Amino acid sequence: MKNIYLLLSLLLVSSLLLGQSPGKMNPGRLARIDAWMEQAIVEKQLNGAVAIVHRNNQLVYHKAFGLMDVTSQHAMPKDAIFRIASQTKAITATAIMLLYEEGKLLLDDPIEKYLPSFANPRVITKFSLKDTTFTTEPAKRSVRIRDLLTHTSGIGYAQIGSDTAKALYAKYGLVGGIGVVNPRIRLVDQIETLGKVPLLHHPGARWTYGLNIDVLGRLVEVLSGMNLDAFLQKRLFRPLGMKDTHFYQPEANWSRIVPLHSNPSQGEIMKLPLETPMLGGLYTAYPHFQGTYYSGGAGLSSTAWDYAQFLQMLLNDGVLHGKRILARSSVRLMRTNQIGEIDFEMAGQAANQKVGFGFIINTEKAAGQSPVSVGTYYGGGAFYSIYWIDPKEKITGQLMINMLPMSQVDVLEKFKVAVYQAIED
Repeated sequence: MKNIYLLLSLLLVSSLLLGQSPGKMNPGRLARIDAWMEQAIVEKQLNGAVAIVHRNNQLVYHKAFGLMDVTSQHAMPKDAIFRIASQTKAITATAIMLLYEEGKLLLDDPIEKYLPSFANPRVITKFSLKDTTFTTEPAKRSVRIRDLLTHTSGIGYAQIGSDTAKALYAKYGLVGGIGVVNPRIRLVDQIETLGKVPLLHHPGARWTYGLNIDVLGRLVEVLSGMNLDAFLQKRLFRPLGMKDTHFYQPEANWSRIVPLHSNPSQGEIMKLPLETPMLGGLYTAYPHFQGTYYSGGAGLSSTAWDYAQFLQMLLNDGVLHGKRILARSSVRLMRTNQIGEIDFEMAGQAANQKVGFGFIINTEKAAGQSPVSVGTYYGGGAFYSIYWIDPKEKITGQLMINMLPMSQVDVLEKFKVAVYQAIED
């Protein structure tokens, strides 16, 4: 036993003499992130960003770059607040798993058990884009909570989905969730209507990105007896110290909300006015409102630091700072392939990936396409923010950007490369 301790001690001393710390990152090589980000700003790929990386529960990188606002020339602060869009999905999926642990639901429960308007679902067989008429047939089975967590329910996206989905949901007055500032549009009404709309395909038949997690946000409200915002604040944000994460930011935080910028052809970067429509008619101003529509699929805004606390909790199998938020078994389910052999196809994502509960999963087949490890689970937002959790390397990383559109997105992959090339051990 003494020999083993001696050997371990010698290895530790040797690594320190070589300038390496076990499980750490090389500061000099991490500095390459600075150069790449500054180059992207000079080349007008983006106005500004905040990057943050943790490894082995240690903060190894946290910097802000460029301008928060190209009009005022205000520098980007590290505590800038970004619209995180679909990064909201992982948080709402976590809320579902909290209720699952409490016995409030089972993953294979039909959603109609809790939201009756989803009973007796039908599936579109023919649809006319010309006049939005359609024919249907009975669904082969009910939509299950598991289908909603994995986007295999047959529900699509209003305003940003396929042509059929956009036309179908417009016919019923449904919106995409994010950017709802009309107080007459309520989540309870929208989800009740959605339950009566035909599905785009049979539940479990294929993967279709859609309003699934917004349905689950409403489910959280029904099962918890509080609105989604209140539930997340009580059960996740306050316990994790995520003080700047909200659906609608307090007025005291408005000065830190990053304006959306645009760079459609890699020319001059433009700041989008708050009243600018986006994504099929939604408005960029929504974090500044004091609204009541809580979109579980896309509505949150947050800081890089706040969201990193959420990521660290998941990396640690549900624990942060000695406080258990989620069971280890629940985290395992979330990061496991839950769609089997169903193909996952999404613009901007590598082929051969799979889907867990709220996350995309990096598989063995996809391992040659990115430096992240097999089993890494990740996601991002419509405004070009990205994040990932790598259990093998014990890394969480994210790059917060707020642009729509962004002409070149290679900066996102270069950021990942820069993180992994800095690993010492």
